[in-house]
Amino acid sequence: MLHRSCFVLLALFNVAAYAPPIPTEQFFQRKMLLPGPLRDPLVALVGETCYDSLIQNFNLTDFACIKYALSKALGFGIVLGGSIVKIPQIVTIVAKKSAEGLSLASFLLETASYGIILAYNLRLANPFSTYGEVLFMAAQNVIITLLILFYANKNMAVFFAGIGMMIAMYCLMYILPPLAMASLYAATIPLSLASKIPQIYTNFIHRSTGQLSAFAVFNYFAGSTARVFTTMTELDDPLMLGGNILASILNAILVIQILLYWGKKVDDEKPAKAD
Repeated sequence: MLHRSCFVLLALFNVAAYAPPIPTEQFFQRKMLLPGPLRDPLVALVGETCYDSLIQNFNLTDFACIKYALSKALGFGIVLGGSIVKIPQIVTIVAKKSAEGLSLASFLLETASYGIILAYNLRLANPFSTYGEVLFMAAQNVIITLLILFYANKNMAVFFAGIGMMIAMYCLMYILPPLAMASLYAATIPLSLASKIPQIYTNFIHRSTGQLSAFAVFNYFAGSTARVFTTMTELDDPLMLGGNILASILNAILVIQILLYWGKKVDDEKPAKAD
């Protein structure tokens, strides 16, 4: 019996002596395994490769993926901001029953620019995070444009403007050939300049920003500046980058005017007319 016990102990000792060492904690790969409902949206946001690197393997030295994830987060933040950026402007106009200080020419040009940018991105199937705010801002701009006409007592113009915008968008999406679409998109750069200049000029002449929403201007400036970063990170499109840089500069001028003319009323107190 004693002989058998010694034999068993000797066998166990030999197995333990030649077995590979038990791995310590640092030998285990650190992974964060998330359930499907949390994992799937993150993969859709940053892609499978960056999800594995940043979330699953917790690799904080993967600067390319960190930059890409930051761009995506900023992009969707801009989209979220764009979905509400002009709501205060609409509320202000309706509450005061006046579009005083707002340039009709500026909003018409800006709406046309948004329509072209939206159609261009949709037709190229660009990631929604790189242009999504344009969809919401275009819709809000249409409402503001119609309100400017309505409060200028141009009811028939409201109807025809609405119909004209729908026809124009259909042509941009389905009729215009790709080369013409690209040329139109290039034209949005000077169009963006033309859309902001009337509002900047109106503010300068009246030494007031009228009913122009400070929230909208500051939000738009922040969004257009962040959009420069997201375009550089996610797209190789010099046209889009140039347009975003220009938009950021012009919005900065409007921000400066808001700060300079804060609280000042329009000099001309006559009822506003659509220009």
